[in-house]
Amino acid sequence: MATIHLTLAPFLLLAAIFLSTEVTAQPAAPAPGPAGPINITAILEKGGQFVTFIRLLNTTQIGNQINIQVNSSSEGMTVFAPTDNAFQNLKPGTLNKLSPDDQVKLILYHVSPKFYTMDDLLSVSNPVRTQATGRDGGAVYGLNFTGQGNQVNVSTGIIETRVSNALRKERPLAVYVVDMVLLPEEMFGKHKISPVAPSPKSKSPAVSDDSDDSSKKAAVPSEKSGSGEMKVGLGFGLGLVMLYLKFIV
Repeated sequence: MATIHLTLAPFLLLAAIFLSTEVTAQPAAPAPGPAGPINITAILEKGGQFVTFIRLLNTTQIGNQINIQVNSSSEGMTVFAPTDNAFQNLKPGTLNKLSPDDQVKLILYHVSPKFYTMDDLLSVSNPVRTQATGRDGGAVYGLNFTGQGNQVNVSTGIIETRVSNALRKERPLAVYVVDMVLLPEEMFGKHKISPVAPSPKSKSPAVSDDSDDSSKKAAVPSEKSGSGEMKVGLGFGLGLVMLYLKFIV
């Protein structure tokens, strides 16, 4: 029996070595691949309350521009995303009155061509450039930031609101929630030209008729005046003739 055990021992040792080699040779689990490209629309959809802002990003093609630039720029970007309630609180018809070019400027005004943390916004030099800066002949289209502690406020000169929680805060893209639509003073300030040019007014028939009547009325007295002067001249001439005949007779 002892001889059998000694005979099998080398085979058992070889089997153990083989099995240990198999376990060691198994490939390790693959490391997670690199994260996919950043997509602003996907970030907002995950937030769940940005349907209107997403629609405007798509119709103006600014969403695609952000995705391209943020994945290729070293400066990064910062987006201030108004909620659906923010758009609902606008005066009725505000968006519909904007021309396509003005809608582009409005959305670009919510995007800064640089990555900012909350701490950066507290110490940044105002006004902060936006993607709309330089349009309309070099207009500023800037944002002003104030606050202290953990609270940051953003002002446009028309409205002021708080910069709320971040949907994303890692480089190269920061996305912050705002409870009001950021309305640039260059477009919505007092004494500014309306974003949509008014339709040309047609000439009123009443005005035309009145002007014609007034010209006619003005012409009539001149005719009467000329006739009166003629009658006075003839009367004076006849009087002189009669006086001359009297002296002759």
